[in-house]
Amino acid sequence: MAGAPEPGEAAEGKPFKLLGILDVENIPCARDSILYGSLGSVVAGLGHFLLTSRIRKSCDVGVGGFILVTLGCWFHCRYNHAKLRIQERIAREGIKNKILYESTHLDPERKPTNGNNSN
Repeated sequence: MAGAPEPGEAAEGKPFKLLGILDVENIPCARDSILYGSLGSVVAGLGHFLLTSRIRKSCDVGVGGFILVTLGCWFHCRYNHAKLRIQERIAREGIKNKILYESTHLDPERKPTNGNNSN
């Protein structure tokens, strides 16, 4: 089919927004955080219900589980994302300096030579 996008390609059109504000496709870590938060909500609520048989309290625990797991996953992922961006920036600056100083007297890999070459 000519109109259907390939599995590896992004579908053209409107991006998916959660509650109309959170662009899940373009914000790093948003999709994983929401998915893990949903799973945490189900596990916490269902686990509490199986232990206590209180419906209302189990729903409250489920909402609390969603908030805690979502925020925990979000901050963990964003921290790792920021750390990766810093490492990429350092590597990019190192490559730029390598290109800039290669074959000059400022090159740290170049062996120092003495001005006196006669033996």
